[in-house]
Amino acid sequence: MIKQQEAGINVQERERTMGLAFGTLMRKVYTWMALALVITGFAAYYVADSGFVFTLFNNSALLWGLIIAELALVIGLSAAINKLSLTVATVMFLIYSVINGITLSSIFLVYEMSSIATVFFITAATFGGMALYGYSTKKDLSAIGKFLLMGLIGIIIASLVNIFLVKSSGFDLLLSYAGVLIFAGLTAYDTQKIKEMCMSAEYADATAQKMALLGALSLYLDFINLFLYLLRIFGRRD
Repeated sequence: MIKQQEAGINVQERERTMGLAFGTLMRKVYTWMALALVITGFAAYYVADSGFVFTLFNNSALLWGLIIAELALVIGLSAAINKLSLTVATVMFLIYSVINGITLSSIFLVYEMSSIATVFFITAATFGGMALYGYSTKKDLSAIGKFLLMGLIGIIIASLVNIFLVKSSGFDLLLSYAGVLIFAGLTAYDTQKIKEMCMSAEYADATAQKMALLGALSLYLDFINLFLYLLRIFGRRD
């Protein structure tokens, strides 16, 4: 009888610990994501306001260097996350958000400030709704996620073809609508995947927090891409 009571207490303690870990990890996911978005926004505005954006886009070597650095950081962070310390992984994520802000600074030259603000709030509302759906739905979104990832590859290829061969504004607008649908869906899919990951973590240790950091990176990329596609649709140009 005593052993059964002790077993019951152990189970309750484990469930309580897992519950605490889940809450901690989910908060970290959205804290890191929000911090990265703020850093990106400030970096983009500062580069545009300082005039450095003209130097950047008149220097193709510098621009391509930053783009390559972005890709290297994302690939390196994703591939080597288990070998990196939590501190190093976090710093890499934040550096990526700075560089991404620098490369996105041109939007302040192309679109009206009020238009950028409006589209940002549209993006936040869309992202929030899809994230809430992904978090609360009982439906398994794995199959949809695979379909969306294939669609993402397709839209990247189609965009490259349009840039270098077709050069059609109508086709570009069509791709923008497709991009919105894809990244809205990926927001729900990634949210569900992150929730499941956080629920499976027994403790909010460094390993679990690094997985949460990757989750924050996924949602950050979903938000940024959703914003850019919506800006191409609704943004008013200067």
